[in-house]
Amino acid sequence: MEKRNGLIAQTNNSNSVSSEKLSLKTKIGFGMGDIYGGGAMVIIGMYYLYFLTDVLKINPALAGIVILVSKIWDAVSDPMMGIISDQTRTKYGRRRPYFLAGFAFIFLSFFILWYPVDFELESLRFMFATFAYLFFSTVITMVMIPYNALASELTLDYNERTSLTSIRMFFSMFSSILCAVLPLEIIKMFGDMKTGHIVMASSFGLLFALPFIATFLTTKEKKEFQQSSSSFNFKESFFEPFKNRSFRLVLCMYLFAFLAMDVIMTIVIYFMTYYLEKGDQTNYVLGTLLIVQILVIPLYSALGKRLGKQRAFLAGIILWLFAMLTSLIITPNMPSYTVYVFAGIVGIATGGVVVMIYAIFADIPDIDELKSGSRREGVFSGLFTFMRKLSSAFASFIISNIIAAAGYKPPIEQAVNGTVQTIQQPQSPEFILALRLIFAVLPVALLILCLWASLKYPLTPKLHERLRKVLEAQRNNRMNGELIREKLEIQRILI
Repeated sequence: MEKRNGLIAQTNNSNSVSSEKLSLKTKIGFGMGDIYGGGAMVIIGMYYLYFLTDVLKINPALAGIVILVSKIWDAVSDPMMGIISDQTRTKYGRRRPYFLAGFAFIFLSFFILWYPVDFELESLRFMFATFAYLFFSTVITMVMIPYNALASELTLDYNERTSLTSIRMFFSMFSSILCAVLPLEIIKMFGDMKTGHIVMASSFGLLFALPFIATFLTTKEKKEFQQSSSSFNFKESFFEPFKNRSFRLVLCMYLFAFLAMDVIMTIVIYFMTYYLEKGDQTNYVLGTLLIVQILVIPLYSALGKRLGKQRAFLAGIILWLFAMLTSLIITPNMPSYTVYVFAGIVGIATGGVVVMIYAIFADIPDIDELKSGSRREGVFSGLFTFMRKLSSAFASFIISNIIAAAGYKPPIEQAVNGTVQTIQQPQSPEFILALRLIFAVLPVALLILCLWASLKYPLTPKLHERLRKVLEAQRNNRMNGELIREKLEIQRILI
């Protein structure tokens, strides 16, 4: 009888492991949701400030206030949406209902965001832009916080999460390429700029909204994660997560890596224009980087499964550090292909960093559950999303102030042969030196901090397997003396 029970237990454990494997349909359906998350912010980052100043004709200072107000709102809405998502209980789960609820709002908010109103008073145009951006920020929070949280719930398998994240990042990066190249091309197809922006906004609004139907239909949440809803506790939701050592380390890995990306993306057009004197090739260089990112996804997915997510992440960081240091020897006299090779190497490195950090993040709610006994994916997703938005705004603020302090001379308008043209002013040697140092040294400093945090991160594939077994016993009230000792040992390592 004992042997028979052992066989049954072994079979049940085998079925449990097997049930964590996801179908390709589920992986693709889930991954399609990040067409919105990956693409929308690229369009915003590259074109929205120009839209506010040159299309809506809003003073740059007021345009900055539009964006600042949204960040203040994000500080409240992002963590709060995580809590709301965790507390939600429906027959469709905790996360998926927001995909259906947000479907129409995704299209509407993106359309309004780019609608070129022609109110005579600048104050009215400013108010409209503020409302439109707040509406967009609210919708993307309502949809993307539950979406980011869902990845941890679809599977508890360490390697399956890597595979799931890899497919998600493919859609995200592909969307980024489309959103970096096509919006202006669509607008230029129409003689009337207003019509062009309406068509562009409608096209991309549909592109972002429609995939969530597939995401809703192809994903399924775990019923055991939504049996009961604990009462809201402000302290637990906002401060308790930061007591988790593993969460703090992953947050550092995430923020320092993405801050380095923000610095590069913000400064690259100045670096290409004023130092390398190849400003007209900036889009092609960025396109090279993004395409290479997509191509290396399978490589890092395999590497993560073979060596573990942390080691695959480390490989990307080390290669990225090497690439940024080599940028110091790039000169304007070198052949044009040199900068494309550089962009390709950075693409190889950052492709792995992006895939692995999201795969690593999916394990954090498991670590939290060990101590809290609750599944709080939404809380962690909200905190991650808000910190990311805050760091991006901080990077833009720092770079703009450093450039100003270094003596940047903006372009001037001059009449040439009867037409007004924008003329770039020559920059001082001091500015060029500062530009090169910002481009290379600041990312290197951030990546060293990222490297430190990743070396400290303790969750290995073997330790995660031990963690899964304890969590399974904890959920089913099967804890015994040996498992309690195992739990305390894992807590000591991870928390």
